[in-house]
Amino acid sequence: MSELLRIATAGSVDDGKSTLIGRLLYDSKAIFADQLDAVETASRNRGSEAPDLALLTDGLRAEREQGITIDVAYRYFATPRRKFIIADTPGHIQYTRNMVTGASTADVAIILVDARQGVLEQSRRHAFLASLLAIPHIVVCVNKMDLVGFDQAVYERIRGEFEQFAAKLEVSDLSFIPISALTGDNVVTRSAEMAWYKGSSLLDTLENLHVGSDRNLIDVRLPVQYVIRPHSSRDADLHDFRGYAGTVAGGVMKPGDEVTVLPVGRTSTITRLWAPGGKPLSEAAAGRAVTVELADDIDIARGDLICRPQNRPHVGQDVDAMVCWLTDASTLEPGRRYTIQHTTRSTRATVEQVDYRLDVNTLHRDTDVHALALNEIGRVTLRTQQPLLFDSYRRSRETGAFILVDEATNATVAAGMITGPAQQHENVVWHEGAVSREERPAAAPGAGMTVWLTGLSGSGKSTIAAEAERLLTEQGRAAYLLDGDNLRHGLNADLGFSVADRAEAVRRAGEVATLLADAGQVALVALVSPDREARDRVRAAHEAAGLRFVEVFVDTSLEACEGRDPKGLYARARAGEIRDFTGIDAAYEPPMDPELRLVGVGSVEAAARRLVQLVDGLDTLDQRGNGGER
Repeated sequence: MSELLRIATAGSVDDGKSTLIGRLLYDSKAIFADQLDAVETASRNRGSEAPDLALLTDGLRAEREQGITIDVAYRYFATPRRKFIIADTPGHIQYTRNMVTGASTADVAIILVDARQGVLEQSRRHAFLASLLAIPHIVVCVNKMDLVGFDQAVYERIRGEFEQFAAKLEVSDLSFIPISALTGDNVVTRSAEMAWYKGSSLLDTLENLHVGSDRNLIDVRLPVQYVIRPHSSRDADLHDFRGYAGTVAGGVMKPGDEVTVLPVGRTSTITRLWAPGGKPLSEAAAGRAVTVELADDIDIARGDLICRPQNRPHVGQDVDAMVCWLTDASTLEPGRRYTIQHTTRSTRATVEQVDYRLDVNTLHRDTDVHALALNEIGRVTLRTQQPLLFDSYRRSRETGAFILVDEATNATVAAGMITGPAQQHENVVWHEGAVSREERPAAAPGAGMTVWLTGLSGSGKSTIAAEAERLLTEQGRAAYLLDGDNLRHGLNADLGFSVADRAEAVRRAGEVATLLADAGQVALVALVSPDREARDRVRAAHEAAGLRFVEVFVDTSLEACEGRDPKGLYARARAGEIRDFTGIDAAYEPPMDPELRLVGVGSVEAAARRLVQLVDGLDTLDQRGNGGER
């Protein structure tokens, strides 16, 4: 069975979205003769000499009269290689909510840019929305190239401008294609008019787009939709049957797997899996409708969730979320109460606060606002009546998304994406201990510190840190190694490898290191920590607490790290099995001014002794960036 690709088109008004979709349908022979006859008749009535292919998707009378897209139009077509569902979303700013709706389930976003106009406000708006909705792939089509004489310089200028804006967003796969939707250049077949373009046509790109790795096959999540029990006693074999039906939101489930049911926390084993219609399954992956049989009788109801014992979602009543407000009948304000629908669970939710409104054109955060109006996007804090079983949206679009429903009108008023558990500060007060830092046994002044080793995967950070821990312990110094991989077995087990999750992993490691340093220990942290700003925040937290923070840059080249590849991660990343891997398809920001820089890492013992000398104070810290090289 050919793989299904869900596509959302976006762009400013009159950029040619409907025409492009019509051209795809027409040139791929995916429309019926009577449909084409109707389009030709309507085109002649409007005075057009050639068929107006935009009429294939502009279904509303107002759309045909104004020549714009208002509602979201879905069109299905297929080629021998793949099946497609295209959502033609509006370009007008007042229909931003429709664009969010159409793009919420998309695998790829096609953003059109008029070659004559360049990157407009709506182009940036839709690029941001595609990033916010975590659409894995973005294809930018520079349209109407025929109206600029198929000029390569125009295309390159627009490409550069768009790439500059996209650098501020979380976009994992970005590609560009110069096209003319009206004439069909580079839409289905390569254009002879743009011989300078060496890439694929749009249809060829869509047919060969790899989306298998976009699914979350790590975090097992099955929100229970329905409990299946026999309603008659005619079949004795099914008399005691109890199955839990739903759609797998993440991971892979197999008979024999140990699972935990939340929120009760009971653990059991999967005995059998069933597909719709009663067909037995050997496994069920993300996106598959399935019925699960468990070895134990557990009180499970709609809204509960089945997961792995060592990989659980967040459970809580307080969440931070990005929200797009969808109605002009009211505004989102603190104190308002709604029904929240999250996976298969429905409960009441109250808006605790509006943190900021986001200007999607400049990405500026306006913290002076206290409400969100139609089409506005902002970050809010919600408190639910019953706990939600959730992941961050970046980790799982299925368990990280929700809608808000007005209890009076039953209208959907907002679409939301959970960023994580809410950080509650006003009711949390730091409790001072009875023992000061100076009074701790064997804790000399300045003994406690954090040594933060950063560098690419395979650079040697953990090996050097482990040897340094041994040397310090032999000296009688209290030292402890916080290794990135080890932390992911416990403290960071719920985190993925997105930009947001990596920043959170750094924050958590930094908090633990601060506590160890405060207790007079040398906290050795070996973490890729690719984001410079995240590392700087940890340094600032140490300085605010009066603790020393030493940054060690294990400066091993990408070629050397990839040549070692001790865990086989680089090979998997090159094969497309791992996304957002630092050094391959995710950036690494090296320290600007580390206290110690280890180049190449030849002898582990020598590098570790150099680090220990720094800890012992044998090196003066005012030689930063010089004496640390070897």
